[in-house]
Amino acid sequence: MKLLIDAGNTRIKWALVNGEEWLCRGDLPARQAGKLARDIADRLAGLNIGANVHDIQQTWVSNVAGEESAQHIRGISTGKPPHFIVAQKMQCGVRNGYANAAQLGSDRWAALIAAWQLVQGECLVVNSGTATTIDALSGQGEFLGGLILPGVELMQRSLVAATDQLKSEQGEYAQFPLSSADGLYSGAIQASCGAIERQFSLFGHDSAQLVLSGGAAGLLLPHLDQRLLSLPPRVEHNLVLQGLLVMASEESAR
Repeated sequence: MKLLIDAGNTRIKWALVNGEEWLCRGDLPARQAGKLARDIADRLAGLNIGANVHDIQQTWVSNVAGEESAQHIRGISTGKPPHFIVAQKMQCGVRNGYANAAQLGSDRWAALIAAWQLVQGECLVVNSGTATTIDALSGQGEFLGGLILPGVELMQRSLVAATDQLKSEQGEYAQFPLSSADGLYSGAIQASCGAIERQFSLFGHDSAQLVLSGGAAGLLLPHLDQRLLSLPPRVEHNLVLQGLLVMASEESAR
């Protein structure tokens, strides 16, 4: 049994996997990382399969939430230390284009590996959470590079914090907004979709697969210009966890 953990800036997502079977998943706010061990133990006990955390043979982790979260993850008493992934120059069929491979965020690396496993071809991998990352993979599995921009919610919060006359109110999408709240929300959506569409167009054709993941994927999907795409966008939940499983499976097969 494997424990997969995606510790992000806002939320910590996790899953228990036995072979290729996803037994259960969970998530909690990053600020509640101290409750992670109990959350996993309780969910595992609730499966009624006669297993506990000591039956977890491997723990694979992508952590971009800092050392405090890492300490809580290390405190999960599985009996074996967790494997915190670091982006490599080459792994699971994906070649890292960064000059310093390890500088690529572990969450982006895991998402790229998952996307390559799913698509096995040219794709644009978008993970939209606290930040939105837009990463390009060639048809040969080469990471060509990518963008990092504030996520939909962070864009709005940043403007409210920096502007005296703007208030934190939930807006709605409109092509031509007629309120400040709608303007903030619609601007964040349009900026995110515009960046995605711009990067997609840089491929020079419309045959690449667009892979969307993250908490804001559902917000962005209806507003993307489908005319730019020859293939429907592919929405994948927990893309980082999927990538961790691919890495763990490759390691086990060695």
